[in-house]
Amino acid sequence: MKFNAKKYRELVEQDFEKAWINSDEVLSLKSPNNIYPRYGYAVGEEHPIFKTINELRKAYISLGFKEVVNPLIVEDTHVKRQFGKEALAVLDRCFYLASLPRPDVGMSSEKIEKISKIIGRKLKAKEIADLQGILHLFKKGKIDGDDLAVEIAKSLKIDDLKAVSIIDDVFPEFKELTPKPTKLTLRSHMTTGWFITLSKVANKLPLPIRLFSIDRCFRREQGEDATRLYTYFSASCVVVDEDVTIDEGKAVAEALLRQFGFRKFRFKLDEKRSKYYIPNTQTEVFAFHPKIVGSSTKYKDGWIEIATFGIYSPTALSQYDIEYPVMNLGLGVERLAMILYNYSDVRELVYPWIYGKIELSDMDIARNIKVKEVPNTTIGLKIAQSIVDVADRYAKEKSPCEFLACEYELYGKKVRVFVVEKEENTKLCGPAYANEIVVYQGSVYGLPKTDKWKSYFDHGFSTGLRYIDSFAYLAAKRIEEATFRGDEVFEIKVRVVESLSDINLKMQDNVRKYIISKGGKIDVRGPMFVTIRAEIS
Repeated sequence: MKFNAKKYRELVEQDFEKAWINSDEVLSLKSPNNIYPRYGYAVGEEHPIFKTINELRKAYISLGFKEVVNPLIVEDTHVKRQFGKEALAVLDRCFYLASLPRPDVGMSSEKIEKISKIIGRKLKAKEIADLQGILHLFKKGKIDGDDLAVEIAKSLKIDDLKAVSIIDDVFPEFKELTPKPTKLTLRSHMTTGWFITLSKVANKLPLPIRLFSIDRCFRREQGEDATRLYTYFSASCVVVDEDVTIDEGKAVAEALLRQFGFRKFRFKLDEKRSKYYIPNTQTEVFAFHPKIVGSSTKYKDGWIEIATFGIYSPTALSQYDIEYPVMNLGLGVERLAMILYNYSDVRELVYPWIYGKIELSDMDIARNIKVKEVPNTTIGLKIAQSIVDVADRYAKEKSPCEFLACEYELYGKKVRVFVVEKEENTKLCGPAYANEIVVYQGSVYGLPKTDKWKSYFDHGFSTGLRYIDSFAYLAAKRIEEATFRGDEVFEIKVRVVESLSDINLKMQDNVRKYIISKGGKIDVRGPMFVTIRAEIS
């Protein structure tokens, strides 16, 4: 169930262990409809990035490439070996990794006293020694941080929560730790990983060697914007052979990109001239795609820069004892996905839930509108259906009038249910009694199925729920309760409908907020004027 986040933050500050133990209160009682196997999942939805990655994997494999995983965390010495004099510029864009040092934790008399207070007894000499041993092993790296509390708990024969309290309250050394930088970096270019991988296989596997890898790279940009993110996916390949030339890159680029609908190609020498490529081999690939012809982007003529390839220089390859030419081609997955799925902002493509591109269809909204209360018995369900049948049959009868809907035995008592209207000069049911809930262009309406509203039903998404249907469920549920209580007469009515709850319907707050945020509305107003009476004996 929904819970109060502010309240839980306060509880955590006051007493983390108590808040954690009591956190099961947010688990709702199970409904009969929410128990496996009656409860299950429908087919989900792929993220455009990973859908594109899957298609790229198939495309590379169809061309005879073998998939590999290149090292993601590399020492900066590899960058210096590969990029030569450019290394400083590359490292400036790398994320360096840092780690927390293992503190040297002592056991003073004050700490021993605090631990004794937490566990509710005085520490024994052996327990103090064992605890010192555990802290020493942690310092040496023989016990991991996520095992420290467990080891303390086992040693002192206490539960994990008390062990966590000891670490948090007794040893300030852990709180005062600050990360220390290392020489390890997150890979900023797939090339960094390729050199390491090729150093192990280039002189061993039979030629030609064709490998590909699609994985994350990380780059320390000045900031994230519509075209740049701190992390991106590179779809990269290498071909190792004795007679590799730039024609290999052109052929691979065309064969790969044709599988995504690109039809024409242009190749242009890249002005950047990276030093790990042989001079005059670094080449930009421009491809024509009909999807972007006439678009509002700078690529409205249909041509877009989509990939880069080059031949690795012996000056870099020799640092890894690689003695064959290597063609390397790479393209950004996000760039390709933006074309395929018509995005102009990479943030909206990758993080739609953060940058406001969450979209609910009319069907999504309609499926979230549910009956709030339903009868508990089979007889109750039959009563509800009888109410609906009588309302449909006699809705236009002039009042005052009443019609018997049904007679049933319920909880050992006789129950007679009527649809009634006591006022004169009106009808048994108001004009909105048969209105149906339909979602149209992101808004929720309660409408009659007439020619006037035909387009709403044809082009929107109907829930199939009429006002009388959902209200009849509520009436039947209340009649069950009145019968169980021993009431002799029970009456329930609805007059003018103002909201979904008036007709026993509900919608999640999240969906309601979404509709409002998109400028939609929930308009189910209408004169229903239906009264149900039950006589119980």
